[in-house]
Amino acid sequence: MEIILKQDIHTLGYKNDIVTVKNGYGRNYLIPTGVAVLATESARKMHAENMRQSAHKQEKIKNEALELAKKLETVTITLGAKTSTTGKIFGSVNNIQIAEALAAQGFEIDRKVIAIKDAVKEIGKHSAIIKLHKEVKIEIAFDVVSE
Repeated sequence: MEIILKQDIHTLGYKNDIVTVKNGYGRNYLIPTGVAVLATESARKMHAENMRQSAHKQEKIKNEALELAKKLETVTITLGAKTSTTGKIFGSVNNIQIAEALAAQGFEIDRKVIAIKDAVKEIGKHSAIIKLHKEVKIEIAFDVVSE
């Protein structure tokens, strides 16, 4: 079954994407909750017209994301964590801590768009991916030090 997404879904796609899902997932969850609509012929025509009209706005949003990505390339983040004598972190570093560190430097980035590659359980240099736009992703490095 093909559907048109009305909002971003992390595992499925971005707003206004036409995606194929299993019938039960579409009929029982996505369409009743208002997250998607069935991709009928008339819905596809309306979708194409809406995409044509919003192309200029989308280009502006993408350019803003590219500018923010250029600014983020120079940012260095240092996070403190409680560690054992061997350098293992009690718990782990997560995307909330990275978002707070970026906010302290003046970058308001939602924690939901930050993805850490591997679980951060040791001090040292690590990296995370920030998805600013569906076409703009940036990898940012961060240091974890012992408090």
